[in-house]
Amino acid sequence: MFTHSIRRRLVIGSAALTATALALAGCGRSTDAPAGGSQPTTSVSEGPATGNLTVWAMGTEGENLPKLMEQFKQANPGVNVTVTPIPWDAAHNKFTTAITANTLPDAAMVGTTWMGEFADLGALDPTPQGFDNSGFYPGALDTTKVGGTQYGVPWYVETRLVYYRKDLAAKAGFSTPPTDWDGLKAMAKAMKEKAGAKYGINLQPGGDGSWQTVMPFAWSAGANITGDDQKSFSFDSPEMQEGLKYYQSFFTEKLAGTDLPPNQTEAQFVNGQVPMFISGPWMAGSVAKIGGDAIKPNIGVFQIPKNKTSTSFVGGSDFVVFKSSKNKDSAWKLVKYLSDPKTQAAWFKLSSDLPAVKSAWQDPSIASDPLLPVFGKQLEDAKAPPAIVNWEQVAKAFDTEVEKMAKAGQSPADTAKAIQTKAAQIGTGGS
Repeated sequence: MFTHSIRRRLVIGSAALTATALALAGCGRSTDAPAGGSQPTTSVSEGPATGNLTVWAMGTEGENLPKLMEQFKQANPGVNVTVTPIPWDAAHNKFTTAITANTLPDAAMVGTTWMGEFADLGALDPTPQGFDNSGFYPGALDTTKVGGTQYGVPWYVETRLVYYRKDLAAKAGFSTPPTDWDGLKAMAKAMKEKAGAKYGINLQPGGDGSWQTVMPFAWSAGANITGDDQKSFSFDSPEMQEGLKYYQSFFTEKLAGTDLPPNQTEAQFVNGQVPMFISGPWMAGSVAKIGGDAIKPNIGVFQIPKNKTSTSFVGGSDFVVFKSSKNKDSAWKLVKYLSDPKTQAAWFKLSSDLPAVKSAWQDPSIASDPLLPVFGKQLEDAKAPPAIVNWEQVAKAFDTEVEKMAKAGQSPADTAKAIQTKAAQIGTGGS
């Protein structure tokens, strides 16, 4: 099952840009960065990897990756791989400092929301030919693309579902979970009126990362964050307002609360006070840890309810090769090995990180789990924010306006307009 530490890794993987990073971004991309959209014609050579490779990885991934590298070295006896584990909270500064000093490793795990920034700085090597991109979840693959060029490959993924108490849902009159917006609203009301809950669902009333819970509803209503060129924002659209209006309605109808103590979602779920919430796969283990064996059979999950679509958020990390590497061919062979379905399944057993390659989900360790296949199905329709330099600043502005909407009653139209104005002032960044 999943531990709370996984949640921390995935959230911090989208950490805010530091002042150092912003200053670096202002310097512009390097002169030899690939121009927009074109993919390289080079491919990974035949034969085993050779020489020395240096790799950086964060958190527990950095601690577990050396175990996987032993298998890679057995298949490639002429290669030596040195993995350096890096704490998440130090990783962004370490990368940006290394970009400036030209002291980057050959390859690394990179948080998905850092891709636009690092590509803009000219640090990333475009993905060569020979990777089966059709094997990746589409939303995860999109996190590797900046300006139409692919850099690296998705390594592991996560997405968000609605968690619910099966026993209380039955008490509320629901034998199966809802599939659309009206059904979710009806279930939240019934949880409160018939199953004795204080609130039907736990939704974030603003604050850090609340955009990750709001945007699935906006995406499902047909909204987009940017235009097709990813150089302008489109927050102030009818579709965005529709998603915001639906989200706000849970608070105005007292089906979600602004007064819930933070960081107590699992306890509130276990005691029945708030028997629904939206989160990622790690929360199953967190809930079971608090509720014990009694709660496990009553943990249910279902996909984001449908409006026009049923679209959720996709997060995780990508694996990249840096342009400064002196051993790019072997580095890409390593990345190709990490994206092999068998390797992805083996990595899941080591780390509990969900595979970015769809076929790896057929492994019995995943397919037989009572909850994980639903996450796999949701990943077929999941999106990430655009790979732009200034996304973290835009996200903070988004979170601030959502809080005004949920707590102070700011209208969805005014919320969308305020987000659009702030985002336009911030800009997408880059050169």
